[in-house]
Amino acid sequence: MSGKSDKNYLAMILLCFFLGSLGVHRFYAGKIGTGILMIVTLGGLGIWTLIDLIIIILGNFKDGDGNLIKN
Repeated sequence: MSGKSDKNYLAMILLCFFLGSLGVHRFYAGKIGTGILMIVTLGGLGIWTLIDLIIIILGNFKDGDGNLIKN
């Protein structure tokens, strides 16, 4: 695996920035379980969301199939 995902990199950044505390970017990436956890914890009170945003910007965030979402 570890190929390039077909998910849009810019869409991931925007979803995480604006709706990250609801886990919308994780649903978009195909990570349903952690998306639900983010809803329940409000993005880990923002900390989890910030970490995800940094990981997405660096190009190290993976989709549900294990492929990197990067530009």
